[in-house]
Parts: sequence; C-alpha cells; structure tokens
Amino acid sequence: MSSRTSSPFSPVSGVNTPKEADSGYSSGTACEVAMPEVYFSKPHLQFLNRQLQFLEPQEILKWCITTLPHLYQTTAFGLTGLVTLDMLSKMKIPRPQVVNIIFLDTLHHFPETLSLVDKIQDRYPLVNVHIFKPAGVNTAQEFAVKHGDKLWEENDQLYDWIAKVEPAQRAYRELGVNAILTGRRRTQGGRRGDLDVIEVDEVGLIKVNPLANWNFKQVYDYVKNNHIPYNELLDRGYKSVGDWHSTQPIKEGEDERAGRWKGQQKTECGIHNPRSKYAQFLMEQEKKKEQEAVQQALHKVSLQA
Repeated sequence: MSSRTSSPFSPVSGVNTPKEADSGYSSGTACEVAMPEVYFSKPHLQFLNRQLQFLEPQEILKWCITTLPHLYQTTAFGLTGLVTLDMLSKMKIPRPQVVNIIFLDTLHHFPETLSLVDKIQDRYPLVNVHIFKPAGVNTAQEFAVKHGDKLWEENDQLYDWIAKVEPAQRAYRELGVNAILTGRRRTQGGRRGDLDVIEVDEVGLIKVNPLANWNFKQVYDYVKNNHIPYNELLDRGYKSVGDWHSTQPIKEGEDERAGRWKGQQKTECGIHNPRSKYAQFLMEQEKKKEQEAVQQALHKVSLQA
C-alpha cells in the first residue's frame, strides 16, 4: 500500500502511467492541470527516515524544498518553528518556492504570542503568514457567545476540533497543502519520544519534523545566536506555549511540554492526532444531540399528557 498526497488536498488529481506509479512520482507533463503527487510506500518511508535522521536540519529542509510540492510550515512560533523559519530564510529560495506559514489563531493565544506574530512578519517580509480562526468567529468574545465561556473545560475534544483541528483541515484544503513542516521534537516528551523525521497521515498529508533530533538547548541557542525575536513568556519559565487557559510555566527537570494541560493525561492539542479519532468523536456528538432532542420531545409530550 502507498500513501500519497492527493485529494482531499489536491483540487485536481492526475492519472499516472504504470511507469510513473512504479517510480513513485508523477511526471510534471502527465497532466497539465494536475498538481504533482508524491507517493511513499512503507518500505520507502522507512528508508527515508533511516537516511534523514543522520542529516542536519538544513539538509532535511533542502530535501523537502526539492522533493515536496505545495509545502507549508505550520507553527505557533515556538522556538523550533522560529529556527525552521530562519533556516529557510537563509537558503535563498526562489520566490515561487518560498515556504509560507499557516498559523492557527485559536482566539485564546497569549498577547505575547500575537505580538510575536507581528514581529516575525516584519523580520521575514517574503513569507506569507496565512491565519485561520475557528469558523464563524473572529474574537474570544464571539467564541464564548457561540460555544460557551469555558468549552475547553466542559468538552476539551470539541474545543480542540473547533479551535484547532477544523481550522487546520480548512487551511490544508483551501491552500492545497500537500506537505507541512512541524516543530515537533523527540525531547519534548510524551508521545513525541519516538518521532520520525517524516510521517504520512491517514489521508496522505506528509508531515516533516526537520528538527526532530534537536533538544531544547540547541533550538534556544540557535534563536539567541541569530537574534531571532521569540516569545517573551520563555523568559518567565515557559518552554512550550499554547493557549493561555492550558499553559503554565514548568519546573526545573520537567519535560518541555509539562506545562501544557498540567494535571491531565492529555499531551497533544489534536492537530497531530489521527483524523479518524475526530470523525468518530463528531459522530458521537451528533448521536448525543439526537438523543437529547428525543428526550426533550418525550418530556414535552409527558407534560402535555
């Protein structure tokens, strides 16, 4: 079985000849209107990970730029994302191949994070930052009116879907994303401890973790040595910064992401969880609504009897 980056992300799917399918890549002339498609069989993916894990991040990024069409960087401007952005900016990439950014504005970021976005746009003017918010709302106040004051406490999976997962999927669809660069690293702890450099998700989206092998000190030193603007919260004991309601400073010796969802079993916001998990979750939510509607109808009938 092969994983590929075709629909639902590609607006048009090309048809490959047998020779093209065997090679793993579609020809740029196979279909004039089709976006290039990249195929990774499981053995090929394993081979790539064995080779890429020995390369420096800059070499991995060069491989990505020359290999993966419609490549974007997803980031909330943590240290790893900043390092990736800066490394890319120094590669003298031709303008059409510049790797643009997807930023998910959950409407619950710290003010320091939003301030950093402005600074980054000023420093790297050639990079477009595509901002995606929860559907139908533009402010935290509008979000609260539509979904409740503390949805993240009442139903954290629904919050993740509305604030992060759905906007991410919308971004991939609208921008025609085939592959993304992430800021995940093995030393961040949790389920990231056995992270591969390159992954392919259930629907064929390629995820590359170019700094998977680096630790916190390496990314922090790079940011400092290259004078890159960074989130001021890092100077106040934070190492991983997400939404204000689920992020705390950490203690000496704790994992980098120990301040995220402190006291909970949760370690990921949902963007990197299997999509099937959310499909199942949404089905369960719909069934719950239907059951509640039936109960309300029965209760109304009993009152009228």
